[in-house]
Amino acid sequence: MSYSSVDDIFSAFDQLKVVVIGDVMVDSYIWGDVSRISPEAPVPIVRTRKREFRLGGAANVALNLKALGAEPILCATVGDDDEGEKFISRLADRGLSAEGIVKCNDRETTVKTRVLSGSQHILRVDSESEEYLSAESEQLLQEKIDALIVNSQVVVFEDYDKGTITPTIIANTVARAQEAGIPTVVDPKLRNFAQYKGVTLFKPNLKELREGLKIDVDIEDVSSVKSAASSLRENLGCAGTLVTLSEKGVYIDLEDQQHHIDAHLRSISDVSGAGDTVVSISALGLALKLSPKIIAALANLGGGLVCEHVGVVPIDKEQLKKEALQHIEL
Repeated sequence: MSYSSVDDIFSAFDQLKVVVIGDVMVDSYIWGDVSRISPEAPVPIVRTRKREFRLGGAANVALNLKALGAEPILCATVGDDDEGEKFISRLADRGLSAEGIVKCNDRETTVKTRVLSGSQHILRVDSESEEYLSAESEQLLQEKIDALIVNSQVVVFEDYDKGTITPTIIANTVARAQEAGIPTVVDPKLRNFAQYKGVTLFKPNLKELREGLKIDVDIEDVSSVKSAASSLRENLGCAGTLVTLSEKGVYIDLEDQQHHIDAHLRSISDVSGAGDTVVSISALGLALKLSPKIIAALANLGGGLVCEHVGVVPIDKEQLKKEALQHIEL
């Protein structure tokens, strides 16, 4: 289906259901003030003013999708612990389904605790498991995926190398999606980089592209990026790639079309979560069968917008639509 206006596209987002498979986590924030150095060690003392617990990892992709109007369903694991309960409670608070969540008694829930003073990021403390799922948990998660994928319009793999996404889950899910004609989108990390054979759209950032292919890519040379993206398509047998290039924008190679979209000038506060926004917008664009150039342009706008905020936050749909109306021609 073709869309005659940006408004039509954004309205169509509301009709989509998305299965999000990946590593979820609790993003914990501690805000405070620093006025002196500790007498015990040469480190700042932070006097706490505020604490906040947010949904992170693949759950932030779900929040972005929901903010855009789609219905996301997370397929993920948490530990059978207090943090896992807190995560599930946060899902309910944000109106997200826990139907696809598997509790594991042999893993802890991933928690990333960030300490900030003003807008200065001082420290991060991670609590996590990084081993692949046990055979039992893997089977339970696959059963959730199989049951939920049949009613979706697109599948997102949000991989943070925490072990939820296994090679078996990738292969089984991609095969089922292909049989059903459902596009698959990947936001990768290094461990499973070469496992995503046959996906529809593979979205690495520049660092992941370099490490995954073990080649040097010159961000200042579009032809270098183009060559690497082409090699990636061949290696994975995927339909397309979307490479995020930080301040240089994005590059898409999809459906025999190649486009480099420049970044828009912005006041950058925090790049955390920008990739989650990009993959969310890209997935909805694929589900709607938008052109590669429009997918890349929308994703580029969204990724830039969330960088204007401190911390990991989902996209503002109305703000994105306002900018899309200014910058995108159908």
